[in-house]
Amino acid sequence: MKLFVPSNRIKLILVLLLIFLGVGSVVYNQYLVTKILEQERASVELWTKGIEFNSQPVNEQPSTMLLNAVRQLRQIEEVPDSVIALIEEAETARSSIDFVTNEIILRDRFSIPTIVLDSNDAINAIRNIDSVRIETPEKRSELIREFKSLNSPIEFYIGDENYQIPQFVYYGESPTVQMLRYFPYIQILLLGLLLGIGYTTYRSITRSEQSNLWVGMAKEAAHQLGTPISSLYGWLQLLKDEYRYDETATNIANEIEKDIQRLRGVAERFGKIGSEPELKKMDIGPILEQVMVYMERRLPRLGKAIEVRKDLSANALVKANPELLQWAIENLVKNAMDSLRGKEAEGYISVSSKVQEGEVVIDIEDSGSGIDIKNVKNIFKPGFSTKKRGWGLGLSLTKRIIEDYHNGSVFVLRSELDEGTTMRVALKVQKENKEDDAYPLTDQSPV
Repeated sequence: MKLFVPSNRIKLILVLLLIFLGVGSVVYNQYLVTKILEQERASVELWTKGIEFNSQPVNEQPSTMLLNAVRQLRQIEEVPDSVIALIEEAETARSSIDFVTNEIILRDRFSIPTIVLDSNDAINAIRNIDSVRIETPEKRSELIREFKSLNSPIEFYIGDENYQIPQFVYYGESPTVQMLRYFPYIQILLLGLLLGIGYTTYRSITRSEQSNLWVGMAKEAAHQLGTPISSLYGWLQLLKDEYRYDETATNIANEIEKDIQRLRGVAERFGKIGSEPELKKMDIGPILEQVMVYMERRLPRLGKAIEVRKDLSANALVKANPELLQWAIENLVKNAMDSLRGKEAEGYISVSSKVQEGEVVIDIEDSGSGIDIKNVKNIFKPGFSTKKRGWGLGLSLTKRIIEDYHNGSVFVLRSELDEGTTMRVALKVQKENKEDDAYPLTDQSPV
């Protein structure tokens, strides 16, 4: 069962959406940059034509008009209205051309950095360039190389018809284009942040819903088990009274009573899921011992010789709820036993404990089938199970008990296919206070 598959699909959809939006943003931004660069080149070409026009010695059309007006003034004594109109027309034409050239074309109407070079790469003019960038020959050479790599030059000539000097205009990118080149990366970053926040929110809501679902199922199971367990206790007392002189029947009734107590302990465990458990300082040793005593009874059911190795040398106090902590360790040991079912050869289960760096470290090792590396990160997810009829609740509840209730950690320490798995539980060691005695396990604890 893999109830978490939709979550992986949502991750894939979000990643694909981010890629689609990112690629779309880059492509459209590149289109805008290309269009702006075309307009900037047209602006630089117009500016170049303005320089070329102003460099001509004489503007022929206005000058011809003025010469004609002078000739007429010399031939007559009185100046007629037509001559005055001719002079005004000439002056208007010259003023208009000067205004277009000087005020519209040559004036800084755009912010494109531009340099004018001669055939020897000597700078004749600069425009929209900080003087710091050309204060040394090295910086000037670097600037020229940069502009040459960005755009092809615009060539024009200055001088009269008899002698023309070639000039080359090189230009860079305006601040608008430079900002647009970085914009897609900023947009992708913001989109990723937005999708990340959205996914985190969705995941938090999903976890909360799953948690409420598991808690509801656990409490309902505890409630449903309560009535038949009480009924079984009643019938068991009747059997004890009926066969109190039969030693064999009495022994059987005692064993049944132990199983009923065990079943009641399971119901109590389910009932505590979702509520804040009461944690007490206690020795970790007796908890692990009782888990192993109970689990060793189940080993003969596997139908093969299983070696049980124990090294419960840790002598330290932990803050724990004994029923829940036993349940968590039992789930890990049970999984280790289940992993041996598919192996023909004899195997072993090892449970060890030690104090390490301020923590009680409990390792549950087996020589079973191991865990596929692609499933290691999924085994603690609710609903995940490699068993055909598995519910995928055991390890999920174990993780909840260890990490959420006991502020510890549980993880896969090592696993190899057909070689075995080692699970590790780590709990913080508690200091012993005189006024705070440790609570040992009693016979009333479910085993």
